[in-house]
Amino acid sequence: MQDENEYNAESIQVLEGLEAVRKRPAMYIGDTDRKGLHHLVYEAVDNCIDEALAGFAKNVEVVLKPDGSASIRDDGRGIPTEKHSMGKSALEVVTTVLHAGGKFEKKAYKVSGGLHGVGISVVNALSEWMEAEVHRKGQIYVQRYARGVPTTGVEVKGETSYRGTIIRFKPDAQIFPVIEFDYETIRERLRELAFLNRGVRITIRDERSNVEEVFFFEGGITQFVEHLNKARNRLHPVLYFQKEVGNIEAEIAMQYTDSYSEMIYSFVNDIKTIDGGTHVSGFRTGLTRILNDYGMGNKIIKEGQKVGGEDSVEGLTAVISVKVPEPQFEGQTKGKLGNSEVKGYVDSFFSAAFKQFLEENPQVAKAILAKAMSAMEAREAAQKAKDLIRRKGIFESSVLPGKLADCIEEDPAKCELFIVEGDSAGGSSKQGRNRQTQAVLPLKGKILNVEKAPLNKILMSNEIRNVVLALGTGFGQDFDPKKLRYHKIVIMTDADVDGAHIRTLLLTLFYRHFKALLENGFIYAAMPPLFRVKKGKIERYAYDETELARATGELGGDVEIQRYKGLGEMNATQLWETTMNPESRTLKKITIEDGMRADGMFSLLMGDAVEPRRAFIEQYAREVKNLDI
Repeated sequence: MQDENEYNAESIQVLEGLEAVRKRPAMYIGDTDRKGLHHLVYEAVDNCIDEALAGFAKNVEVVLKPDGSASIRDDGRGIPTEKHSMGKSALEVVTTVLHAGGKFEKKAYKVSGGLHGVGISVVNALSEWMEAEVHRKGQIYVQRYARGVPTTGVEVKGETSYRGTIIRFKPDAQIFPVIEFDYETIRERLRELAFLNRGVRITIRDERSNVEEVFFFEGGITQFVEHLNKARNRLHPVLYFQKEVGNIEAEIAMQYTDSYSEMIYSFVNDIKTIDGGTHVSGFRTGLTRILNDYGMGNKIIKEGQKVGGEDSVEGLTAVISVKVPEPQFEGQTKGKLGNSEVKGYVDSFFSAAFKQFLEENPQVAKAILAKAMSAMEAREAAQKAKDLIRRKGIFESSVLPGKLADCIEEDPAKCELFIVEGDSAGGSSKQGRNRQTQAVLPLKGKILNVEKAPLNKILMSNEIRNVVLALGTGFGQDFDPKKLRYHKIVIMTDADVDGAHIRTLLLTLFYRHFKALLENGFIYAAMPPLFRVKKGKIERYAYDETELARATGELGGDVEIQRYKGLGEMNATQLWETTMNPESRTLKKITIEDGMRADGMFSLLMGDAVEPRRAFIEQYAREVKNLDI
């Protein structure tokens, strides 16, 4: 009988072969763009973390090499190298056969993140070359591969006192259009993993720029919440609750701030569940019920009043991390946990712990209830404002804002909405546009900063109501992205400080209240030129200093250079040619690459906390270009 902690050749169970990975890489890593490229590193790192979860590794090291390769090292048990029942080394089985690993039977791993066992074999298949180096039982074993095919056997290279696995690989340019790793992207994921696995030391070293950072958090997810809230005004210290029953372990860290948005991040076996799931449902249910019970029991909530689910999470930052032996994920991306038993488990454990905490800490309880009550009152005021708006028919799709110059086309997939700064640029863009497919909505000045405003104030803002009306999607609980009237929403502002501020205010509105539009790729930023270079009758437009130098050089000396300070300086023809014509314009699609970083940046730039913003400005002030003074 195999010992529960024994990890050897027979721990490796084979499910199927590797043939399809290079033909259909997106099935295994999501896409072949930047996200898929970095997924290769995460797959290798997840194996290291699984060793840490099993209690056998304490250190993980990621190195980005100048030649475009990466090295991932841990001090775990080392991949088994003994002969497998397939007739070859278990190391070769793990690295070349899809769905081969020690995670299917719970003898080698109780819980793991790389549940499908596709990790390292997929990395191998999608790499120009890969090398596996195993330090195990005093020996160093090495095997090399080219595009998933072994080029050597498993060779013994010497003796060692170290133990663990080192995976080195270079992504295949035949698969990935860009094979350059982004330090910041990988750094964020590694820091996240260090927060989620207290006591594990994760090092990232970029040999291309000689940068090295070490992430080690004894406070685990408590420090995670502190990090997330560094740019917010906090109402109390971080609360932490943890419980393990049988094979399920759950931990929750939470802290309320004075902001109006929630930040709830959830994980299952270190996998980020971006769409939540049963663990989040259990937390939300327990939180709302206990706040109501405590508020009514202590006569803070009056009879007839009730804190709603939205009220209980306003201003809340929380990290929910559960470890489950057999998680069931909904969807291909593992974005939502489906295990029904986890909801009751989290609800029960959290409710009991949170109730006890409130009873033992009345001052903190009072602050939390005050925040929830304030949210409830704002919600009720917003509902009254909505009812008034509905009675007047203001949000009806047939009623459009007076300033909107709509397009003739009715198919949203062919329609574009330009949200333009100011009446002057609005006039030029209305004249220059293609009336068949392009609509224009001018904004008067700067819209309300929704990061600092409750829902009822947002609803009463004329400019925001005009945006909502033009989009046609409704707002808040009534929001329906299927009713969107334009599938390209283009923010078109001046290329100066005020224009950047207006663009950021609009992006804050979209991120906090229309996130699905960003997630589905409907939001763009126009890129108007900064310069017009003229010589005689020849005109060239330049979008940055580099293009200006090139245009000046091509036209020769004695050129006339105009620096555009605003869109209003261009006539209708110029605006069409440079910024609105689909044949010649440049648009930037605005997407959410990392929700956590986006949340933090919006809180930092648009929130109430001044000190973190000042520090950010001081840090990056030297990098600013084209600052109008």
